[in-house]
Amino acid sequence: MKKTISLIQMDVKLGVPEENFAHALALLEDAVKSGPDILVLPETVNTGFFPTPAEALAAAADDGGARTRELFGGFAKAHGVNLVAGSSAVKEGGKIYNRAYVFDRTGAVIASYDKIHGFSPSGEPEYFEGGDHTVHFALDGIPCSMAVCYDVRFPELIRTEALAGVDLFFLPAAWPLVRKDHWVTLAKARAIENQMYVCAVNECGWAGEAKYAGHSLLLSPWGEELCHLGEDEEIAAGTIDTDVIAGIRTGINVFRDRRPEMYHI
Repeated sequence: MKKTISLIQMDVKLGVPEENFAHALALLEDAVKSGPDILVLPETVNTGFFPTPAEALAAAADDGGARTRELFGGFAKAHGVNLVAGSSAVKEGGKIYNRAYVFDRTGAVIASYDKIHGFSPSGEPEYFEGGDHTVHFALDGIPCSMAVCYDVRFPELIRTEALAGVDLFFLPAAWPLVRKDHWVTLAKARAIENQMYVCAVNECGWAGEAKYAGHSLLLSPWGEELCHLGEDEEIAAGTIDTDVIAGIRTGINVFRDRRPEMYHI
């Protein structure tokens, strides 16, 4: 099955959600002109990563995710596209979550995922509540899963998701330029070791004192770069073909050859 995916590498401004929502929608309107099946945004698309102090984050966060769902669900429905809406800072039950929403072609939320691993060097766990579950969903019949940014450094999480049967994996991020090589290497490793397509969409530009890397990627199960964007705001599209995955997994059958009884993590 062939599908075209549009990667939207966005310059997200810190702490101005309505400005960011408007900019994201403008980029989505540009991206949809080329006729993609799936569009993908980066991490914390409403607030940037992330305004402080806690009061500033709470003020900028989306109450119950309502604004995120209204705007992005409406876009997906209006254009009949699938949308992995990066993640948003969402306020719920007195806590803030780094939450990803996935919309199908009808605009319905078919999945949500709360980032499990907060980036401790930035103090993220002090501001955001960590997620407590993995997520699996289908886009146009393709089995999918996702994680957010720092989650990619935990291969046991990604492998747990892959074992449930995943052909296409999404990774929205706000990854800094100073560790750009880690970003590229880890995304490729997750694609290769799990024999799945990986769509890794990063922020670019500045948020506070942080310069984000860009370098969003669409990777084949062999780790080939189907798209590799630069450092600036950019939209690019690539086509995946999930029919090749069975042959790859048969040729090098890492899932069959696993010996989990030997692993102690």
